[in-house]
Order: sequence, then structure tokens, then C-alpha cells
Amino acid sequence: MDALIYTIMSGAGRTLQAQQVHANNLANAQTNGFRADIEVASSQAVRGYGYDARHMTHAEPNAVDGRAGVVTETGRDLDVAVQGDGFLTVATGNGEAYTRAGNLNIDANGALTVNGRPVLGDGGPIVLPPYVRVAVAGDGTISIQPPGETALQPVDRLKLVKPTREELTKDENGLIVSRLGATLPADETVRVLGEHLEGSNVSAVEEMIATMSLNRGFEMQMKMFNAANDMVEAGNRLVRG
Repeated sequence: MDALIYTIMSGAGRTLQAQQVHANNLANAQTNGFRADIEVASSQAVRGYGYDARHMTHAEPNAVDGRAGVVTETGRDLDVAVQGDGFLTVATGNGEAYTRAGNLNIDANGALTVNGRPVLGDGGPIVLPPYVRVAVAGDGTISIQPPGETALQPVDRLKLVKPTREELTKDENGLIVSRLGATLPADETVRVLGEHLEGSNVSAVEEMIATMSLNRGFEMQMKMFNAANDMVEAGNRLVRG
């Protein structure tokens, strides 16, 4: 009987975790460059004498959905959309993280940021000198037109990386990072499209269907739990006579 209880409670716990993943995906359906999380779990045998038939669900680090989001033209000089597979690189307190969010901004010190995090270039964080116009080329080169000048001058280049989907996961802050914790090398084949932004790759319809399916699964597990409880009570009544 306890083997059935293990199965039911493990399944219910896994269902709740999966619901959290899909709820977070839905919440970010309108977030620029957001990559949906894919829930990953495995079956793990329960250790200990007499527990050979017991298994529990073990949550694995979530995978990242590699599908592209919809790209729209914005006309803003500092908006970039990464084309194909690839990511922009930003600095965090724990090293590098990778993002498809291309809504770049300039802070008070001239540093290029995205969602408040420094954007990295060939030599580290990118800081722009005063300018009257800025443009981002397809290879990530950032050029500015200094005050009093007429021509654009290249000042830095976005660090663009191209990891495989298997190399990526998300950390506890929801940032895309290398699964092995390594720093990814720049890849010159990655291209960006200036004055465009990529939206989230979350499909609200798919997430809603997944959530409803998980709800039905959770209800079924609770029915199994009640049935197991009834069986235990019936057995106890037989023992008591």
C-alpha cells in the first residue's frame, strides 16, 4: 500500500512543480526575448532496505525552449533582434548570462544595459561616448556619430554567442546561463537585426492547454489517494473485526 502512496504523492508533487513552470511561462508571454521553460523530471528509486519497489519523481534543471519569438520592427536605434540561434551577453553578479531581449538602453554613465544589466562587448561592458546618433550593424558592431561630426564611427561590438540548446538552462533568478557554468565564446556567425525586437516565444494557447491537463492529472492523483485511504481503513476494520 505504501508503494501506491509513494507513487501518488510523488506524482502530485511533480504536477505542482510543472504548474509553477507553466504559470511563469504565461506570466512572461509579453516579455521581450523571453524563452519558455520546459519542465524536466526523472524517476529515482527510493534508497533503503525494503524500498525496492518505490520510486519518486526527481526534478531536473529546466530546459530552455529554443523556438524563436515574433520579430517586429520598432524603428528605435537601440533595439536589436538576434537572428537565428544566438544570444546577447550580459554581466551578472555571478558572471555572464545570455538573453534575446534586445531593448538596449543607456544609463547615466553611458553604459549600455538591458533590463538593468550591463551589455558585454569584445572588451567587457560597453560604454558609449557622447553621440548624436547610434546604429547597430548586422554583425553587432555599434557605431556612433559624435557631436560635430558627420560620419558614424565604430566604438564596440556586441558579444554574440551561439550555444546549443542542450548547453543552456536558467539559474535561480530566471537568467539563461551555461548548464556547465562555463563562459561561452563569441560566435561571429550570429547576426542581429537593428531597429527590431523579438517577442516572447511563449504560446499562451499551449500553456493554457498544458495547465488544464496538469489540473486533470492532479485531480486524478487525489482520487487515487482517497481510494488508497479507503482501502487502508477497510483493512483496519477487518483487523479489528
